[in-house]
Amino acid sequence: MGSPVVVMGVSGSGKSTIGAALAQRIRVPFADADDFHPAANIAKMSAGHALDDEDRYPWLESIGEWLAKHHDGGVMSCSALKHKYRDQLRRHCPDVAFLYLSGSPEVIRRRQASRPGHFMPAALLDSQFATLEPLGPDEAGVAIDVDQSIDAIVDEYMAQCDTETTEQENR
Repeated sequence: MGSPVVVMGVSGSGKSTIGAALAQRIRVPFADADDFHPAANIAKMSAGHALDDEDRYPWLESIGEWLAKHHDGGVMSCSALKHKYRDQLRRHCPDVAFLYLSGSPEVIRRRQASRPGHFMPAALLDSQFATLEPLGPDEAGVAIDVDQSIDAIVDEYMAQCDTETTEQENR
């Protein structure tokens, strides 16, 4: 597992928790995309307003630069909701893989309710689901149901990566 991984999904899907656990498991650096937001983005989201593409562009550039610096391995938690956002990250780091944490709105709402004080209000969840474009067949990565334990998600991701590596070696 030599290329970086972006753990993606809507707010409340567990990106930071799963990303940190995965990075620890494979012993690579971890970063949370929330830490890359400029203050204006945080203020906008805290006020209950969804970010637009113009707001996201410089944020995604910073994340892409981090991925490029960690091209030999690293884990980043980042919503990466649209295909074009993931394309922007791939321009910096073509080998990046994605772990999409999928879950129903009900499961995610339940998870968000247990995160008091987070700057992304639960009211913006509907806009996140409306924006979400799941991984396409042309994108390197896997989708895993988030309604299970942290260890089960990391184990499933590792097993799928091992299967993909074995298939590539057998070609």
